[in-house]
Amino acid sequence: MRLRTLLLIVATLLVALFVTINWSAFNVPTTLNLLVATIEAPVGLVMLGVLILAALAFLAYMAVWQSTTLLESRRQSKELHEQRLLADQAEASRFTELRGVIQAEVERLAAQLTATQSAVQTEVREQANSLAATIAEIDDRLRRPMAGA
Repeated sequence: MRLRTLLLIVATLLVALFVTINWSAFNVPTTLNLLVATIEAPVGLVMLGVLILAALAFLAYMAVWQSTTLLESRRQSKELHEQRLLADQAEASRFTELRGVIQAEVERLAAQLTATQSAVQTEVREQANSLAATIAEIDDRLRRPMAGA
């Protein structure tokens, strides 16, 4: 139980105890001036009625305030949930876009690697042919002097 509720209950019990102890004084009729008329009534009961009406008005105000706060809280919770869904969708969209970018980059690098690999193979073949021709030429030079001797 909250402290506020406990204080309200204690205050109500104290007022009830005060009224019970002083009931005879509450019932003593007196003349009351209402600005437009005068009446004969027990002032204690009139004040007790005013206190009860004020308490009921306060309880009604608190009930309206509590329900308004609860409705506002639910509305904000709903908006927060919708914003969270939008953020999740945006994040998923960014991941999809990032995946596409990475995939395109991988494909570009694979194509570049294939082209580079083809160029390297062509260069290796050319170097091998050049080396073979140079070796054949050296071999011919070495055999000519031997054939003449």
